[in-house]
Amino acid sequence: MLVMVAAGGLAGCHPGSAKAKQLATACEGGNAAACDTLGGRLRRGEYVLQDEARAAALFDRACTAGVGESCASLGAMLQQGYLGEQDSARAIALFRQGCERGAMHGCTSLGLAYREGAGVTADVSRAAALFREACDAGETGACAHLGTLHIAGEGVARDVHQAAVLFQRSCGDSIPLGCVGLGRLHASGEGVGRNDSLATALFDRACEDDDVAGCLELAASAESGRGMPQDFVRAGDLYAQVCEEDIAIACARLADLHDRGAGVFRDAELATRLRGKACRLGHRESCAKPAPGPATPSRGGGA
Repeated sequence: MLVMVAAGGLAGCHPGSAKAKQLATACEGGNAAACDTLGGRLRRGEYVLQDEARAAALFDRACTAGVGESCASLGAMLQQGYLGEQDSARAIALFRQGCERGAMHGCTSLGLAYREGAGVTADVSRAAALFREACDAGETGACAHLGTLHIAGEGVARDVHQAAVLFQRSCGDSIPLGCVGLGRLHASGEGVGRNDSLATALFDRACEDDDVAGCLELAASAESGRGMPQDFVRAGDLYAQVCEEDIAIACARLADLHDRGAGVFRDAELATRLRGKACRLGHRESCAKPAPGPATPSRGGGA
């Protein structure tokens, strides 16, 4: 009954819609892999009406039938609260099931849980082992996470050269974390040749994929003129975008631009509010900084 209801959301004459109908029929007939594929389409809204609840039910059905990918996908939905309240305990169990059944994104998710102590006792060495397993199997998102551990020397030896290799591999597969990591190495010259222009291009690439860290790094490049022409207007726009995601340093830097009227209107009151937000988000320097002088409306490209 569930699949037939889901099939009711299929529409149009596009070949993708016809394929979705075939998947619904196959799933109803007991094909667990078809249930998994249809669940993914329902979650993404691909030629069907997007429906998280129905997707989850299909993943649950396929997971019970032994499809590891469905276990991992359902775990991600539970951990991220897509179905209401988070259920980290069940999510961890599902990630483990998925990983054991060969779903490498399940291994990656389980590794992240161990790294962050989300639903399990934090164990960075275990996280590194899971990232390595998934990365070796071709899950390039795991390669990026393993690279960050090599940069920090957590759970593995600090090795910027190995990190660069891992970031390059993941960025080549359009993983924003890998592009940002590789960009930071090119900006510092660690493990790779220093190349500010390439670093900025990598940050831009990640930002285009709506990666907050990439947009923040790109904003800093635009503000400083490092690796690209100095552009306070773009820096201000990017800082504002990242500040809306509750990233403290972006709010603080945007406040500084408003203090100076660099690329944005000079507005002491707004700067004070932004600094207050940065303070609440944990940026201690913003808490201690005194309020600037009176506002003077001004917008331009320089300080």
